[in-house]
This record gives sequence, structure tokens and C-alpha cells, in this order.
Amino acid sequence: MILYPAIDLKDGQAVRLLRGEMDKATVFSDDPAAQALEFVNAGCEWLHLVDLNGAFAGEPVNAAPVEAILKACNVPAQLGGGIRDMATIERWLDKGLQRVILGTVAVENPELVREAAKAFPGHVAVGIDARGGKVATKGWAEETDVEVTDLARSFEDAGVAAIIYTDINRDGAMQGPNIDATAALARAVSIPVIASGGVSSLEDLIALRDCGADLNGAISGRALYDGALDLADALKVFGDA
Repeated sequence: MILYPAIDLKDGQAVRLLRGEMDKATVFSDDPAAQALEFVNAGCEWLHLVDLNGAFAGEPVNAAPVEAILKACNVPAQLGGGIRDMATIERWLDKGLQRVILGTVAVENPELVREAAKAFPGHVAVGIDARGGKVATKGWAEETDVEVTDLARSFEDAGVAAIIYTDINRDGAMQGPNIDATAALARAVSIPVIASGGVSSLEDLIALRDCGADLNGAISGRALYDGALDLADALKVFGDA
């Protein structure tokens, strides 16, 4: 399993939100590239980046810090937030991003996901963010009636590289991930599933590792910044999986 340290970008800074609320942001670094490099030097093999402003704007906003991270770090990175057309997808991949994460458009324009996954095999992931089992879009600001499992299954034959599943009510709350829902989703689809939201302790990582479903990995942000989760120990847990 892979540990994906999260770098959430708001106004050029690395922040963490509480349950996705933009007015509840804690700034952890004014230099996101330096923070990313710190994770890489500690042994992380992937980075998870989110353009929070972009998710609300519907287009990239924090391009400069993302590009700085890509230049500073020699590990693959995935990015979500404001990526909603083929031109933006192609532009990011050309700049060295390994994987784009499509969230809102997965609901509003699923054909774009299919087109992108076909054009760029292995480089397109679907981000499914949910409250109470229902998908939320546009930076989690809008609720839909779409069920998580239904959306995930609709991309079974599309060739997407991964599904990043976030339980919004757990995100940034340091209360542990929704292991049951994550495991159920992983069992329901053949697409690799990455757990996100609430991962805050070694016990959480062990529970995800041992949940009985074949998870690709987990994303953690606030716990790594706060020191609640020791990065070296976390990497060992997944390394032993």
C-alpha cells in the first residue's frame, strides 16, 4: 500500500481544512515545495496535491506552487481541483504531473473522464467525495443524489487508474477514516481505491491495511503536519503490508 501525504493549496499556501470548509483553514506552510520535498526526503514515494481554490473556481488557481512542487520533487504526484477539461488535463500531464484527479466532472461530464482515461492511460483518477454516501461536487459545496458505489461502478470499463474516496465529514477532523465505507467500495469495484479523510494515527493505517479489502493506499494530511502520525512509522506500516 502507498502512503500519499496531502498538500492542500489555498492562496499559494499549504493548508488543511476542517470538513472541507474554506473558512476553517489552518496554514501549515508558506512554502509548499519545501514541504513536499520534506515528505519526499523522508521516504514518501507519491504526493497528493489539491488546488482548493481551483475546486471552487472550476479552473486551476494554484498553478505556481504545483509547478514548484513538480520541479523540486522527483516522485510522482497526483492533483485534483479545478481540472474540468481536456486542455487542462493535457497541460498538467505535460508539466510532469503523473495523475490528474477528476471529481466534479465525473458527475457532470462522465464522458470527459472516459475520453481522458483513453487518451492518457494510467494518468486519470476519479475523486469521489461524499457525505452520508452521497457524492458532493464543486469543492464539496454542492450535494448530489448520486450514490458513491453507483458512480464508481459507472467507470469500471473506462480504464481509470484509481478512485480516491473521501468521507467529507471525516476530513481534517482527526477522527479516523470511514473504514467500513472505504472497504465496501473497494470490494464493489475492480478499480484500485485510495482511502482519504480522517487518517490520523498508526491505528487508522493498520485498520485500513487489515480491513480485508485490497486498498491501493491512503492519504493523510493534518496528522502528518500536527505530528499525530509519524511519517517513518506510517511508511513502515504500509511497507509491511
